[in-house]
Amino acid sequence: MAENQELFCCSICLDLLKDPVTTACGHSYCIGCIKESWDQDVLKGVYSCPQCRQTFTPRPVLKRNIVLAEVVEKLKKTGLQAAPPPALCYAGPGDVACDFCTGARKQKALMSCLVCLASYCETHLQPHYEFPAIKKHKLVKATAQLQEKICSHHDKLLEVYCRTDKQCICLLCTMDEHKGHDTVSAAAERTEKQRQLGMSQQKVQQRFQEREKELKELQQAVESLKHSAQAAVEDIDNIFTELICSIERRSSEVKELIRAQEKAQVNQAEGLLEQVEQEIAELRKRSTELEQLSHTEDHIHFLQSYQSLSSISVSSDLPSIVVSPLQYFGDVSKTVSELREKLEDFLKGEWNKISTTVNIVDVVLPPEPKTREQLLQYSCQLTLDPNTAHTTLSLSKGNRKVTVQAKSNHILIIQTDSPTIVRF
Repeated sequence: MAENQELFCCSICLDLLKDPVTTACGHSYCIGCIKESWDQDVLKGVYSCPQCRQTFTPRPVLKRNIVLAEVVEKLKKTGLQAAPPPALCYAGPGDVACDFCTGARKQKALMSCLVCLASYCETHLQPHYEFPAIKKHKLVKATAQLQEKICSHHDKLLEVYCRTDKQCICLLCTMDEHKGHDTVSAAAERTEKQRQLGMSQQKVQQRFQEREKELKELQQAVESLKHSAQAAVEDIDNIFTELICSIERRSSEVKELIRAQEKAQVNQAEGLLEQVEQEIAELRKRSTELEQLSHTEDHIHFLQSYQSLSSISVSSDLPSIVVSPLQYFGDVSKTVSELREKLEDFLKGEWNKISTTVNIVDVVLPPEPKTREQLLQYSCQLTLDPNTAHTTLSLSKGNRKVTVQAKSNHILIIQTDSPTIVRF
C-alpha cells in the first residue's frame, strides 16, 4: 500500500484525500477541491472531470466514498503521508497558467489542448497521456491565444486555409460561406508558405549581405574622405602660409628697394645742397666786396681793387639743377596697387577652379541618368581644334556638329545640342 500511496492523492491539491468523493467517471477528489472547481463552472451549466474532461449535466450530487476514506485513514494511522509533490512551478508574468489548478496561485502550463481548448500543468496533463478517449487530442506548446485558433462562427478548431479569402477557417466553414472556394489543409498551406518564406528569407539575407557590404564600403569611403579632407586642409594651410610668407618677403624687398633708393637720392641731393650752399656763400661774399668797391671815393684804391676783383671770374663746376615734379614714389604705390588688383582677379578666377574641384568630390556616386533632362545635366559645349583634329573629321558651322567620313561611307554625326549619338 505504501508503494501505491500516490493513488490516494487528490489531483487538484496534490495532498492525501480529505473526505474523498468519486465522480461517475471513477476519479476521486477531496470534496472541498471538487466543489470549488465546479463552483467556477456554474455560469456554464456544464461540469467536467478535471482529469478526463467528461461532462455532467446537471451538476452531480457528490457522496462520500466510505471505503476510500477508511483506506486513507489507515494510511494516516500508519504514519505514512502522500509522496511529496514535485517542485511546483507557479505561473509568473508572461506565463500561461494551468486552467485546472485551484487556489490563488496556479502552476505554469506546459501544453495546451486544441480539442479541450484548455492549458495544463504537468500534473493535470497526465490524463491526456493515459486515457484512450483523449490520447488523440492535439497538444501544442502552452499558448494564451487559444481562442484565436477557434472559429468565431462555429466554435470549431481552425484547421483549413481558404486561399480565395486568405484566411483560416474550420471544416464547417467549407460547407457554408466558403463553399466552392480554393481550400487546403492548414498544414499544406503552411508547407507552401514555409517554402515562400524560405525564398523570402534567402532574398532578405542576400539583400542584407549586400547592404552590409555597401555599409562597410560607405564607412571606409567616409573615413577615407575625412583623412583626405584633413590632409588637403593641412596642405592648403602650408601652401597659403608659404604664399603669405612669399608676399611678405616681396613686401619687405619692395620696402628695402624704396629705402635704398631714398637713401641714394637723399645722399646725392644733400651733396648738391652742400655745394650749392658753398657757392651761394662765395657769391654773397663777392657781391659784398663789389658793393663796397662801388661806393669808395678813392680813385686809386678803386682802380687797384677793381683789377684784382675783376680778375676773379664767377664760375662753378655745378651744372644746372633741374628738380623733377613732385611724384617720387607715388608710381611705386600705384604699381603695387595694380599688382594687388591683378592678384585678386587671378585668385577670383582660380577660386572658381578650386571650388569646382572641391565640389566634384563625392562619397556616393549619383544615380545613372534615365531621362533626357537628367542626361542634359552632363552635356557640355563641343570644341574641336581643326589644326590638330583627324583629317576625317569635319566641323560644321557654329561648332554644333562633327562629321566623320569613314571608308565604308558610313557617317557618324555627333551634335552638341543632343545627348545622343546618331549613326547612319
